[in-house]
Amino acid sequence: MPTQPVIVRPQSAAADERLRWVEHVARLMDSQFRLPGTRFRFGLDPLLGLIPIIGDLSTFAVSGVLVMTMMRHGASRNVVIRMVLNILIDTFLGAIPIIGNVFDFAYKANDRNVALLRRHYAEGKYQGGGRGLLTLVLLGFLVFFGLLAWGLWAFTSWLWHYAAVHWG
Repeated sequence: MPTQPVIVRPQSAAADERLRWVEHVARLMDSQFRLPGTRFRFGLDPLLGLIPIIGDLSTFAVSGVLVMTMMRHGASRNVVIRMVLNILIDTFLGAIPIIGNVFDFAYKANDRNVALLRRHYAEGKYQGGGRGLLTLVLLGFLVFFGLLAWGLWAFTSWLWHYAAVHWG
């Protein structure tokens, strides 16, 4: 006789509250505001994306914190990979000048990630925290930020040298 899958939900009120926090932050970042007279919604993500580099990095960091919180509350490896891909698509395409700003208004990575987590819970695949995967994702984010900082430093150094040679 086949056994039914066991559905495990976050066990404490604190866990439920943290997941509510994730939903609230995702909504703030992606769909908090409505364009008057339309059904079009947007959040802080595309507005912050208008600030070069700093805006994109800040929205990337918020999205990363949301994914790590979801991981601590049982998102599976497959769901986390899909969430990280949503964030990377949002970050890289959103970083393209002008086109990326338009893209940020349409692609709502955080809302997509919350929907993935809801489906994950509805399917009964909640597995508990994934400390190893959380560590791997955190290290990946640190490497990404390190490479980004190095790239910005190298570009600024090159620009400074170029200006000194050609204009100085």
